[in-house]
Amino acid sequence: MAVDYGVEALGTRPSSKLGGSAVRVLTLNVLALEHAGGEERHAALAADLPGLGADVVALQEVTRSAGRDQARELLGVDYSIVDHLGFSADGVGACLASRWPVRPLGSTSFAALCAPGGLSWAGAVAVEVIAPPPLGRVVVVHHKPSWQLDRERERERQAVAASGFIDEVTRGLGEVPVVVLGDFDAAPDAASLRFWTGLQSLDGVSVRYESAWDAVHPGEPGFTFSPANPLVRAGEMPLERGRRIDQVLVRCGAHGPALEVVDCRLVFDAPRDGVWISDHFGVVADLERPARAPGDRACSQGGR
Repeated sequence: MAVDYGVEALGTRPSSKLGGSAVRVLTLNVLALEHAGGEERHAALAADLPGLGADVVALQEVTRSAGRDQARELLGVDYSIVDHLGFSADGVGACLASRWPVRPLGSTSFAALCAPGGLSWAGAVAVEVIAPPPLGRVVVVHHKPSWQLDRERERERQAVAASGFIDEVTRGLGEVPVVVLGDFDAAPDAASLRFWTGLQSLDGVSVRYESAWDAVHPGEPGFTFSPANPLVRAGEMPLERGRRIDQVLVRCGAHGPALEVVDCRLVFDAPRDGVWISDHFGVVADLERPARAPGDRACSQGGR
């Protein structure tokens, strides 16, 4: 079980590197400490993570137990941390952290949607991030589905469940922007990701979220789980061909996304002093409110 560290609903946090005009989000699967020289990898990540200046961080395979709080060691005291509902017996799971004050909106488990032997911490957690003006409130959701290659049907059902969960927790919040990030364990052409990005419906449900990577790098593969990383080749999937499975997504309304993607890039995609931080590369994105909200016309009808 994870330790209940509590969450501050309001308070003072250090200002973002981007000021109050944008939010920088990061998702990273850190690879559990028990694998591939975990302590050395942890030290390398702890040295480099602060320099990214991420305002919101989603971590997977992170240890949060009575004996070890890896997330707090990596992020320091300036972040509020919200855990996923489930953790493994040794405290490995997922969490969402913010340098700005947050209001927890809820958590949901995908345990009932997993076959036997499924991930104990599959699920989603949602928070309302209280960013300074002009950005203002942003809902951030950390999504973690099943990981097994042959369980896409589970990921489809989990994606539909997560979209319903988001609708539920954002009901009554108005036109608040929503960002979903995490290790989706599916490539962009998989049905679950096609659902998220509006390319197909599932179970009579359709949504549309813009991929931050595709917004900035259209047509580029952007592999986050790649055989170029020796930790992938040395892991349990030695024949991996490369996939982009770690994502930052921005919810769209009828006319487009509520936030503009101004930058998106891979991080930790090269060794630090010979140490590969994880078998996943991280994804960091800068998001800001557009100068003109989708749905607003630049001029009145009939004008120029």
